[in-house]
Amino acid sequence: MNERKPTVTEADLHAFADGFLPPEKHAELEMWLTENPDDATAVAAWQTQNDEIRAMFAPYAMSKHSDADLISGGRSTPSTQPIPPQRSRKLMMLAASLALFVAGAAAGHFGPDLLAPPELQLTAIEALPQQARSAFVVYASDVRHPVEVGANQEAHLATWLGKRMNVAGLKVPSLQTLGFQLVGGRLLPINGTPGALFMYENASGQRLTVLVGRSSGNTTTSFRFASDNAVETFYWIDGNLGYAVTGEISRDMLRRVADECYKQFSS
Repeated sequence: MNERKPTVTEADLHAFADGFLPPEKHAELEMWLTENPDDATAVAAWQTQNDEIRAMFAPYAMSKHSDADLISGGRSTPSTQPIPPQRSRKLMMLAASLALFVAGAAAGHFGPDLLAPPELQLTAIEALPQQARSAFVVYASDVRHPVEVGANQEAHLATWLGKRMNVAGLKVPSLQTLGFQLVGGRLLPINGTPGALFMYENASGQRLTVLVGRSSGNTTTSFRFASDNAVETFYWIDGNLGYAVTGEISRDMLRRVADECYKQFSS
């Protein structure tokens, strides 16, 4: 006679991940997971999510001796008899449901700040290097029309872009000490608002771009680095403006350019 294999449902897997299985069933599920790696991966992911949720709400966790009254409707009667295991488990599940309900209500009010993953909170700043790379790839390779306003109209370029961005005294960085001459600039949409792109070129024909755009909600001034194949970008936030220097040059030279731009924009 063939040994009958246990039937494991998705509900069993969730119960295992949540710690609600009885000991005998728990051992059975452990054996099942050793033989079914796909289910083991799913359970591990659910357990990780559980840990993240607990960590997220740990600072707000509170308990009182009267919490059971919330479940029983406030009708508590003195008793020295222990709560039956089945009823105890039901109380635990009801308490968990209540906690999730409260958490859901809190999420509706505090959701954007409390529950948004870090990568979503950083959308504005993280979008900056992607936009800078796209602008560099599109315009730096253009031979005839890489810019809208040439370097021979630098003053007009700064005034025009400053007005469109509503930035008083917008500067066009000078990178001559690093071997790069201004080619010109153009207007670009950055984070849905007008932004500026300045282009430079050295004696060997290598080009780099300096992008300036609004990035409200971020105040960090630390440099960050992004790389996509051969295209390198240094970017940072200063007040409500974001800056990005992009090029297919060495990271060391790009950092020197970023440092020089930072000094000139901040002065």
